[in-house]
Amino acid sequence: MNATSASHARVSHAKVSASKVVRRFGGRFSAELGIDVASGDPAKVFQWFLAAILFGARISETVAIRTYGEFSRRRLLNPRSLLRRGWDGLVEALDAGGYVRYDFKTATKLLAVSKTLLDRYQGDLNRLHTAAIDSADLEQKLKSLAKGIGDVTVNIFLRELRGVWRKAEPLPSALVLTAAADLRLLPRALKNRRRSLEMLQQAWIADGNRIETFPDFEAALIRHGLELRRRASRSAPPQRSRGQRALVQMRLRD
Repeated sequence: MNATSASHARVSHAKVSASKVVRRFGGRFSAELGIDVASGDPAKVFQWFLAAILFGARISETVAIRTYGEFSRRRLLNPRSLLRRGWDGLVEALDAGGYVRYDFKTATKLLAVSKTLLDRYQGDLNRLHTAAIDSADLEQKLKSLAKGIGDVTVNIFLRELRGVWRKAEPLPSALVLTAAADLRLLPRALKNRRRSLEMLQQAWIADGNRIETFPDFEAALIRHGLELRRRASRSAPPQRSRGQRALVQMRLRD
């Protein structure tokens, strides 16, 4: 059996089926927030981009979800409403959701995104997608909306737009690969992210699902990957400061 055949066999004999992964961990984060990105509606697409920015910081998904709820409650869900509310108002909304660690920089980022999006694309992210030459250019255009829009935010945003935007083709994140390997859906030795994406899509289709719903599978793997990361963090020994390490070394020498 060659390497490719072995990889296929590993997927087909996985202990957990792709559909069971979604049933166990849950699907798209956008759906959890009540955002129908599959419709392609410009308002919904922007709402998901707003949520992706909140998810993109080093903060728990619980806080990000709660903060998005505050924005929704205050009707801060489009570029013009964000600009009208202003920096102080956005900081207030962020703090109300528990987003206090990144409130100042996120408020600044949201205002910059809103202004750039209105100036360049009339506030419509679908226009940005149309203007992009290919998937790489799409990612670059999203990053250029404001300082601080990086790879993590763009990956979060685009992976739930697979099948909605033709050029939305992000490669799977490290969390997806870790989760898939843990569930024996991918070989741990596989490092090629494009090949990993192909294999996961094949596993999803082979389980009787439509490719259009693949973002649910990818989101479920993200959820499992986050849980694995939390477990690893809880089990890791506490980190010593440089001074504490020096003291230990002195004692060992004595």
